[in-house]
Amino acid sequence: MYQADIAIVGAGMVGLALARSLKEADLSVILIDTTPIAKPLSEQPELRVSAINAANKQVLEQLGVWQHLDQQRLSAYTQMQVWDQDSFGRIQFSSEEMGTSELGHIIENQSLVNALHHQVSQQPNVQMLPSTHIAKVLTGQAETMLMLDTDEVVSCRLLVGADGANSAIRKYANFPLTFKDYGHTAIVATIKTAAPHGKVARQVFTPTGPLALLPLSDPNLCSIVWSQNSQQADELLALSNSDFAKALQVAIEGDVGEIAVESARMHFPLTMRYARQWLSDGLVIIGDAAHTIHPLAGQGANLGLQDAFALADSLQKLAAEQAAFHQARQLRAFERARKSEAVKMIAAMESFKQLFGGSHPLKKLIRGVGMCTADAIPAIKQRFITQAMGW
Repeated sequence: MYQADIAIVGAGMVGLALARSLKEADLSVILIDTTPIAKPLSEQPELRVSAINAANKQVLEQLGVWQHLDQQRLSAYTQMQVWDQDSFGRIQFSSEEMGTSELGHIIENQSLVNALHHQVSQQPNVQMLPSTHIAKVLTGQAETMLMLDTDEVVSCRLLVGADGANSAIRKYANFPLTFKDYGHTAIVATIKTAAPHGKVARQVFTPTGPLALLPLSDPNLCSIVWSQNSQQADELLALSNSDFAKALQVAIEGDVGEIAVESARMHFPLTMRYARQWLSDGLVIIGDAAHTIHPLAGQGANLGLQDAFALADSLQKLAAEQAAFHQARQLRAFERARKSEAVKMIAAMESFKQLFGGSHPLKKLIRGVGMCTADAIPAIKQRFITQAMGW
């Protein structure tokens, strides 16, 4: 039998970030995942990337994780350009305006997982169980028992579900879920551009959905996230690579020159999810298990990491006070604070999607005037970029 104070189910970046943040806590941790955790990076850039903001970078540095990222695969961006394809609206942000060396970093998800794994694997208070499935969960007042498919048992006081959007732990807990189909499919791929990206993150809003070009470490490679209504996405996915590249060039208005598709194209439907309950005695959920949002602002990973850091902070304080950290009443403040942040982000993404979707003349006018006004007023621009950086 395995015994620990905390069992974390899900060893993606959020679950690993929680385990790493508990490195100095007087708490034992077991980390369980259905797949191998650390994996070698492919020669070509991984398809799944995240824009990690400055606030989370700072925490990852403090945790000794940032230093173990593959620096050759790390890409800082110093500018953001956002415009509306269907109006005159455009806004640009730069690190120079903020007095910083960069606005954020584009990181391959597996690269961050590998760096986190490297550090967590050296923690004496953490035991990892990769490639392990949970057959049954049994809860009691004092402890929770996890029956593994290996016929072994994990006993813990607090079970943390960090197991993604289709969380088995959330489903087991029967937490009520609000969800909405965005009606969008996200297409992700790696592309090569004739013109160097110049460390600029670009996003154009089209009538059928936003397209983001995220600069990678190679000056001519970008990761794209093209969120389109489902019918348009199906049509794009049916195109050959060369025709898909031409459609990209039209959407981005030739901003980076000729485009070539360098990878397979992956796609997935976009759904907003919000768990109306995150806690019960002996159980808590975080990250995508608790909320998923539209990727148009690139804040999903940042929101999940902040959940992990906030939960770790609460658990460490409760453990230091010898309080019953596994009881829901002790974690209510954490739940309220993080649910509030999730709701604000969900509402903001919905507002953006509604405002920038479609080509109604009034919407186009509002978008154009709003973006140009924001670009012309430093105080408004600074507020937007400060929030994007996580401060």
